[in-house]
Amino acid sequence: MPAPTKLMFLPGALGNPDFWKPVSDLLVHSASRTLLGWPGFGSTPIDPLVNGIDDLVAKVVSGIDQPTAVIAQSMGGVIAMQAALERPGLVTHLVLAATSGGVDVSDLRAEDWRPAFLRANPSIPRWFVDYKSDISASLASIHAPVLLLWGDADPISPVAVGLRLHKLLPRAHLHVLAGGAHDFANVLAPSVARLIAEHLRAA
Repeated sequence: MPAPTKLMFLPGALGNPDFWKPVSDLLVHSASRTLLGWPGFGSTPIDPLVNGIDDLVAKVVSGIDQPTAVIAQSMGGVIAMQAALERPGLVTHLVLAATSGGVDVSDLRAEDWRPAFLRANPSIPRWFVDYKSDISASLASIHAPVLLLWGDADPISPVAVGLRLHKLLPRAHLHVLAGGAHDFANVLAPSVARLIAEHLRAA
């Protein structure tokens, strides 16, 4: 795979484009940066063409127009995996933080975040929160190098989830951050930026 000329950052369920800003600001790499927000979430304007997960994947895929590393948090990782499957020649690297990645992890005792999340964020589209998938059978075809980042204090996406993805992805490396909760990619930005920079260089 060539070196990426674009870094695309995907947020989690809140759709906040600023989630990855601390990492982007610290990450030493020559590629351009795109910090996406989900249309209709928070301050990101509604896009009438985005009315479901498939539409959101299509929007992300349309932005992968050059060699791109996709860096995703939580539910953003579900979008990232599907984008990598659709653009195998242009997604040069993946970084997945605390995500199911579109794999069924219901047997791994992960805390169900959806009820409390919906109570706290009633305006979030239900199609995003209710989406479930299992693309396990497709992951062997993802040959881009993948950095899996997990926190060891995350009840929503426990390390067991990262271990499952590590087994399913042909070129994956798992790194566990001590004390990391579900938002560790934002809170522990210096460590996360360093790990991503190393991944982009080494792969």
